[in-house]
Amino acid sequence: MRRLWLIFAQTVTVCLGLLFIVVTLKPEWVRAPWPSGQRLPPAQPTLPPGPSQPLQGLQAQSPFDGARLPGAPVSYANAVARAAPSVVNIFTRKHIDVPLLPIPSDPHLQQFLQQFPGFTQRKESTNLGSGVIVRDDGHILTNHHVIVAADAIEVSLADGRHAQARLVGVDPESDLAVLKIDLPDLRQITFNDNHRVRVGDVVLAIGNPFGVGQTTTMGIVSAMGRSRLGINLYENYIQTDAAINPGNSGGALVDTEGQLVGINTAIYSESGGSQGIGFAIPGPIAQTILEQIVKTGRVIRGWLGVEPQDITPELARAFRLEQIRGVIIAGVIAGGPAARAGLQVGDIVVSLNEAPVRDAIGFLNQIAPLVPGDKARLRILRKGREQTLEVTAGMRPASTR
Repeated sequence: MRRLWLIFAQTVTVCLGLLFIVVTLKPEWVRAPWPSGQRLPPAQPTLPPGPSQPLQGLQAQSPFDGARLPGAPVSYANAVARAAPSVVNIFTRKHIDVPLLPIPSDPHLQQFLQQFPGFTQRKESTNLGSGVIVRDDGHILTNHHVIVAADAIEVSLADGRHAQARLVGVDPESDLAVLKIDLPDLRQITFNDNHRVRVGDVVLAIGNPFGVGQTTTMGIVSAMGRSRLGINLYENYIQTDAAINPGNSGGALVDTEGQLVGINTAIYSESGGSQGIGFAIPGPIAQTILEQIVKTGRVIRGWLGVEPQDITPELARAFRLEQIRGVIIAGVIAGGPAARAGLQVGDIVVSLNEAPVRDAIGFLNQIAPLVPGDKARLRILRKGREQTLEVTAGMRPASTR
């Protein structure tokens, strides 16, 4: 019996060896042939989901139905060709005082030592970023942090031309700035006014990362309405996974038609490079701020003169609230609109002009569109009783940042 088992095992081993040799050297011997005259069907590309119509030359019923696009590769070259000439590189120069000795931690000692000559040395610092030509008369949108405290601003166009830019106005609270250059034949970008940007839309980020030159990256809209990030006072960002790196700030986020959907502003990163979480200021917000700065030199926002605070579960229990809603007033500026209307510290604001108030950031965003001089209705809770106050909105003081 044992002899038979050894013969069987040796036979199986030899057969497996022969099969391995045949599969390796003559694989066609063990494959079933396709029927005569037929080939393997070619892979068909599909158009990624997005709000745009198919690019020229692509035959598809809809960009959203997953239809196959026979014989044509997916390309965003047309969108880049429309938008790229409107994206510029921005180079700034400023002079800073660099300490020659280790800086003490005590701020009073720092101030005392800075009075002595030789403690610091004045050096020139350079910075780079991106911008977008938004008007053919030379107005450019960029980020405030790109040009802050700059002594000189130089703009380099995609066609190789250069120009010195002057600052028209800034809005530090949204991190936007408007520049102006004097050059002929400028290509302005087109704002996306045709459709609503949605999560999942394909977007392209165009800018000057690390100063290597104009670069385009692709991704999708990952989220809308991102706030409470601690970047700026007024936050309502588009989140995207299109690669955004240092130098992309102020550049364009465009859709697959080359229309502007946002101004690239910030990234979330533990390494300093792109990790797939970038943030852009939505196009409609940037367009509104642009128009105000061009018209008045600044952004006009409504102001009530209050310091709102989110209601935590602990505060809700302390105020004996049945549910967490609204914001609590932690401070009222003396002589401000809210103070004149009778609003007090400890009041809980539950609605503004009949729109519910959900948190402190949202409350500030609800106040901002108010026109100075207009009346606003505040519904509040004071000592457990609901009241209505009428407040005359003021103009928010200019930021000192």
